[in-house]
Amino acid sequence: MTAPALELDDIQSGVLRPRPTPFAATYIILRIDDCDAGRDLMRRFSTVVTSAANSETSTRDTWVSVALSFQGLKALRIPRASLDSFSPQFQQGMAARAKLLGDVGDNSPEHWEKPLGTDQVHVVITAVSPDSQRLQSALDRARKAYQELAGVKAIWRQDCHVLPDEKEPFGFKDGISHPAIEGSGIPGSNPREAPLKAGEFVLGYPDEISDAPQIPQPEILGRGAPGLVSRPVNHAL
Repeated sequence: MTAPALELDDIQSGVLRPRPTPFAATYIILRIDDCDAGRDLMRRFSTVVTSAANSETSTRDTWVSVALSFQGLKALRIPRASLDSFSPQFQQGMAARAKLLGDVGDNSPEHWEKPLGTDQVHVVITAVSPDSQRLQSALDRARKAYQELAGVKAIWRQDCHVLPDEKEPFGFKDGISHPAIEGSGIPGSNPREAPLKAGEFVLGYPDEISDAPQIPQPEILGRGAPGLVSRPVNHAL
């Protein structure tokens, strides 16, 4: 069976393309206090987010992506039937599933940096670039989209960058493995590794188990959307 070609212009670049090495990044969490402002925010972000179809070498490694939590969808007043069509794991959130995930003791949600793990996390902006100068330019575009909206508030920010030895906080070398995704045309880091089914990363496409996996409804809400996990890390470990 021929793999379906991915609609790259409808998929965020950060889902399919590897992170640049070295890199600088910023994460910003937004809270939506007004539904109309939140919907306006989504329209504005549609011109800020970089799609995977962008193949220009000068801008390909600098991108902005935007993710919505289940609480964020509720803040946008998505119909109940659509909310119920999302997976239970997404609906429950990471804090509610802490024991199942092994986040206990010093790593339990009460020790997480707020607002992580709370119902205040509605939108997560991720900006990534090979250097701070280009990162700032990407952030300026994203910031303009939300700073003018009174009903949207930035409540958390974290800046990060690769260490000189390119190792992550647990001591492992970072960024050495990036799988090829079937139908994307984007090569993986290991040419001997078979591409993974697109549905393992993007909703609405065949995955490793099924050619017709379930996606949130209506289809326009789920098709092309990635599943994103943002894990709080206890730096005291």
